[in-house]
Amino acid sequence: MSTPSPSPKIGTPSRAWRSRADAWEFLGYALRQLASARHQESGLLSQIDRTFALLAAVEPYWAEPGVNAVAQLRQLIDDGEPQAALQLLGGLSHLPLASAGETAAVPRAELPDEEVVDQSEPAERPRFEVLVVDTIEPEEAEALKNTMAAQRRPSDAFTYTVNVVPSYEDALVAIMLNPDIQSVVLRPGFSLRSSHLLGSDLQRFLVRHSSADLQDSRPIERILALAEAVSGLRPELDVYLVAGVSIESLAGSLTRKFRRIFRRQDHLDLHLSLLSGVAERYETPFFTALQDYSRRPASVFHALPISRGASVGTSPWIRDMADFYGTNLLLAETSATSGGLDSLLDPHGSIKRAQELAARAFGAQRTYFVTNGTSTANKIVHQSLLAPGDVVLVDRNCHKSHHYAFVLAGARVSYLDAYPLDKYAFYGAVPLASLKRRLLEYRRAGRLHEVKMVTLTNCTFDGVVYDVERVMEECLAIKPDLVFLWDEAWFAFARSHPVYRRRTGMAAAAALEASFGDPAYAARYAEQAAALHDPATGEPIDDEAWLNTRLIPDPAKARLRVYATQSTHKTLTSLRQGSMIHVYDQDFAGSNRESFREAYMTHTSTSPNYQILASLDIGRRQVELEGFGLVQRQSDLAVSVAQAVARHPLLKKYFRVLTSRDLIGPRYRETGSSMPLRDGLAELEDAWQRDEFVIDPSRLTLDISKTGIDGDTFRHSYLMDDHGIQVNKTSRNTVLFMTNIGTSRSSVAYLIEVLVKLAEGFENPHPSARDRTLPASSDAPRPTPPLPDFSTFAARFRTDDSCEDGDIRAAYFESYKPDSTVYLSAPEVAAAVAGGQEVVSAGFVTPYPPGFPILVPGQVITRHTLEFMAALDTREIHGFDHERGYRVFAEPASSSVLELVAVAS
Repeated sequence: MSTPSPSPKIGTPSRAWRSRADAWEFLGYALRQLASARHQESGLLSQIDRTFALLAAVEPYWAEPGVNAVAQLRQLIDDGEPQAALQLLGGLSHLPLASAGETAAVPRAELPDEEVVDQSEPAERPRFEVLVVDTIEPEEAEALKNTMAAQRRPSDAFTYTVNVVPSYEDALVAIMLNPDIQSVVLRPGFSLRSSHLLGSDLQRFLVRHSSADLQDSRPIERILALAEAVSGLRPELDVYLVAGVSIESLAGSLTRKFRRIFRRQDHLDLHLSLLSGVAERYETPFFTALQDYSRRPASVFHALPISRGASVGTSPWIRDMADFYGTNLLLAETSATSGGLDSLLDPHGSIKRAQELAARAFGAQRTYFVTNGTSTANKIVHQSLLAPGDVVLVDRNCHKSHHYAFVLAGARVSYLDAYPLDKYAFYGAVPLASLKRRLLEYRRAGRLHEVKMVTLTNCTFDGVVYDVERVMEECLAIKPDLVFLWDEAWFAFARSHPVYRRRTGMAAAAALEASFGDPAYAARYAEQAAALHDPATGEPIDDEAWLNTRLIPDPAKARLRVYATQSTHKTLTSLRQGSMIHVYDQDFAGSNRESFREAYMTHTSTSPNYQILASLDIGRRQVELEGFGLVQRQSDLAVSVAQAVARHPLLKKYFRVLTSRDLIGPRYRETGSSMPLRDGLAELEDAWQRDEFVIDPSRLTLDISKTGIDGDTFRHSYLMDDHGIQVNKTSRNTVLFMTNIGTSRSSVAYLIEVLVKLAEGFENPHPSARDRTLPASSDAPRPTPPLPDFSTFAARFRTDDSCEDGDIRAAYFESYKPDSTVYLSAPEVAAAVAGGQEVVSAGFVTPYPPGFPILVPGQVITRHTLEFMAALDTREIHGFDHERGYRVFAEPASSSVLELVAVAS
C-alpha cells in the first residue's frame, strides 16, 4: 500500500455526518473490489488510502466503529489481506452507511428476503454513546470501557458504548460531530487543546465557546467551564462529574452544573445513572398510557362506537378501514379520561407529565398541547392576553389565524409592514426600527399604556428569522411590560440546534432573564438612561436618539412575558394539527393563569384526538434524543441542493437559489456571507449573532424567472403532477423547497434529478411536448407590481389620526348588519378608487398559501392593492368571490361609488 496520507483537517460539523457515512460505504465497496481483483489497482489503493486518512481524522469522536477498527482494517490492507479486512468490516456493528435511516421508508415487501426481520425476534435495544473527557493512556481508556461494559445487564432498557477524548476542545468537537452522544462524563486531568488537525471553521467555532483564561486555571475551573460549554451547545445532554477528591465538599456547589457527582470507583452507580438519565428523556407518559389502555379488555357503554373497533370489526361494508389503519388505532380510540389517560382540559396525570417534559425539552416554563393546529394555539394566546381596547402591534403578513383572533378578542390592531421583496413578490420581516418607531409614536401620543402586545412570525414562511432577543430587549426599553407572541409555526425544530436556538422565543427569554440579574447589566442601563433622558425633567429626549441607540431596558422594571406557538406537525414528528404553546411569563400566575385557562377551554375540543396527543408526546422524545443530529442533517441536505444548482451547468442556466443577499437588504446585515452554513458553522454562528435578520438554511427559495413559467404552474404542473414533488408555497417567480427532519439523501437526489430533467426539457424541447416548453417572451409572466403596504383603517374604525390602529372587531361585525355590504367587481372597485372614492373592505381577503391577508375588515382599498391582486397567480383566495368580486361596505359611500361605476360602465 502507498505511504499513508496525512490526516485531513476536520471540516465543518454540519457536513461531517455525510463525509463519514460516505467514507465507510466507499470502504466497503473498495474492499470488495480489492478482494475480488487478481491484482491491486494503484488508483483504487490511493482512494482507499485517502479514505483511511479521513476516517482516522473523524473516527476518534465516535465509540463505534472507532479508531481501533480503522487501525485494524488498515493493518490488514497493509499486510495484503483484503479478504480478511472485508470480513472484519462485515462484522463491525453500527456502521454509518450513506443510506442509513432510509430503509425504514421502503415497504417491507420490497426488501430483499435476507433483510426481512424476523418479527419473533425482540427489537434491538436503543443504543447511545457516552463521552468521557480525560487525558489517560490508551490502555487505561480500554480498561475503563471494559469496566463500564461489565456493568451491563440483560434487563437494561438501553445499551451504550464509551468513548474517551483527552481535551476540552476534543469534547466540544465530539458533541458537535457525533449526535449519538447522550451523556458526558468529565474527569479531572483533561487538557485544553486538541492534538488533531482542526479546520479553520472548527477552530473559529471553538474560540467562541472556549474561555481564553483557562490555560493557568485550576482543574475545577476547567471542569466548570467545559460543563457550561457542553450545556450551552447541547442542553439535552446529561453531564456527570467523576472527582478524585472528597466529593462531599463539591456536591453542594456543583449540583446545578452536573446531574450527579461520583467517585472514580462508583462504576455501577454511574452505569445506572447513565441509563436513568436517558430513560427520563425516553419517557412518554401519555403515549405509554394509551398503549397500555389499548391492550386492556374493556366493554364500551359510552359514546364513540368506533372505540375498540366495535363498529368496524363486524361490518361487511367498512372493514377496509381496519385493514388500512390497523387495529391499534381503533383499540386506542376512546372518550375515556380514566385508566391513566388523563384529561386535556384538566390534566393531572399522564398528559400533565407529558406537557411538563415538553416544557423541559423546549426550554419553557410551561407547555400546553393543542390538537387542532397552531391556528387555534394563536387564538388561545391572544384571547388570554388581549381585552377590548388593548392595542397589539403585529406584522400585517402574519397568518390569518392572528387576525381572526383579534376580532374575537376585540383588540385594536396596529399593523406593521415588513420590508418588501418586490422582485420576488413576497415580504421579508418587520425591521426593528419600524417596531421602535411605532412604539415611540404611541408614547408621543400619550397612548403607550394602551399597547399590550407585539406579535411576530419567526421564522417567516420564506425563512426570514428575527434576532428575537434584541427585538424584545429594545422594545422592553420603551415599554417594560410588553407581552410577546412569537409565531414559530415553522420553527419548532430550532430548539435542537445550538446556533438556531438563540433566536427562539424561549431561549431568548431565558437569556434576557439571566442578563437582567447581572449587576453589570444594571450599570449599563443606568449609563444609557442618563443619556436618553433630560436631566432636569427626567423625560425622554427626542425620539431620534432612541431610534439610533441600541436600547437596553431597566432590569428592575422589565417583565419577561413571552409566548411561542409551534406547529409540531410541520417541522417535527406529530400527526396533523399537533401543536404546542410554550410559555415563559414571569407574571403568568398572577396575571394570566385564569384567563389562559378560560381561553384554552373556549378553543379546545372536549373530545381531543388522543392519537395527536400521543404523537406530540413521542415527538418530544425524539427532539430530546435525536433532534440535534436530525436538524443538522436537514440543513446540510438543503445546502447540498443549493450547491448542486449553483454548480450544474444546465441547472444554473434556468434556476438560482436565492441567498441572504437576495432576501435580506444590506442595512439588516453586518456580515457578508451570502450562504453562511455553506461557508461553515462559525460563519453561520457569526451571522446569527450579529445580523438583524438571517435566513433559515433548511429553506430554499428557487428563482425560476428564467424559465418563463409562473410559480403556481411550475408547482402544480411540473413538480406535483409530473413528478410527485410536493411544495407548500410559490410566488410569481419562485418556488419554496423546505427540508425537514425526515428528508433523506435519496429524496434530495431525486429533486436534483427532476430539476435536471426539467432543465433538459427547456433546453431541448421534445416535439410531442411543445405545450410544455418555455413560453414565448410575449407569454412570459408580467412583472409583479410592488407589494402593497397596509393602507389604513377607515376613519370610523380608528381612534384618532395620531396612531395607525383600528377596531377590527367593530369592522368585522358591522358587516353582519342587513344591507351593510355590497359586492363590487374588481373593475368597479378600481373605477371607484380612481374616482377618489373611499372603498372599505368588509372582510378578509387572503391568498392561500401562505395565508396572509391582503385586506382586512375596515381597511381602505387602494390602487396598489388592486394591482397586486390582479397579478396574483394563486388559485385559492379566501374571501374573494371570483364571480361577484370584493365584499365592501355599502356606507357611507355606496351611492357615489355605484354612480361612478354606472358612469364608467
